Amino acid sequence: MIARISTIIGMLFVTLAAIAGWQLLVNPNTPLPHEWNPLKPLVISAPPTPLTGYKLERVLDDPDRCLQTLEQRAEFRQLPPLNDSPQCFIANRVELRTVSGVILDPVETSCETALRLTMWVEHDLNPAAQENFNQSVRSLGHIGSYNCRRIRGSSDRMSSHATASSIDISSVTLSNGTRISLLGNWDNGDTETRFFRTVRDGGCDWFQTVLGPEFNALHADHFHFQSRGWGTCR
Repeated sequence: MIARISTIIGMLFVTLAAIAGWQLLVNPNTPLPHEWNPLKPLVISAPPTPLTGYKLERVLDDPDRCLQTLEQRAEFRQLPPLNDSPQCFIANRVELRTVSGVILDPVETSCETALRLTMWVEHDLNPAAQENFNQSVRSLGHIGSYNCRRIRGSSDRMSSHATASSIDISSVTLSNGTRISLLGNWDNGDTETRFFRTVRDGGCDWFQTVLGPEFNALHADHFHFQSRGWGTCR
C-alpha cells in the first residue's frame, strides 16, 4: 500500500514538473533566455548553446525559413534555382555579398552554405580576429562555392561544389587593410597560425566537413567548408 502511494505521488510530481516545464517554454514572460528555449527560432547573433545546432538544422530544413534567417546578418540577393544538370544545381540559390558585416566578393551559393558561413563569421571568425589582432575583419577572401566538377583526384564522384554545398575560404583582410592568407601561415607558430587554427576548429561546429592544410596539399591555401559529411575536421 505504501509503495503504491509513493508511486502515485512520484507520478504526480513528474506530471507537475512537465506542466511547469511546458509553461516555462510557452509563457511569453518566461525568464528562460531565447537561446535556451527550443521552441524559439534561431537568432544568429544569440550566444551559442547546446540547442543552437538543433535550431540551425530546423531552419535548414525549410528553404523559406533559411532565407528569412539569413536576412538577420547577411546581405544577399535571392536568385532563381540553377539547374545545369541532374548532378549540378543550386536549389535555394543566393548571391551572397556580406556576412555579419564582413564583405565578400559576390558569390553564388546555396542558402544553407551561406547561413552556415554566417554563423561561423559571427561566432568564430570575428571573435578570433579581435582576440588575436585586436581588430575586426573587413573582408573575407574565397575561391568560390558553385563549380560543376568532380572531386579532384576522383574519376566518378561529384564534388560538393557541384551543388554549392561548399565554399572555399582562402584569406581575411583586417580593418587596417592587412591581408592574411592561409597559405604560408598554417605552421609558422605565430599569431597568424593561432588565428587560423582557431577559426578552422570553429568551422567544424557549423559545417559537417572541414578540410585544410592538414588534410592534403590540395588544401594548403584554403579551408573547404562543406555542409554535408560525417564530421571530418582536418
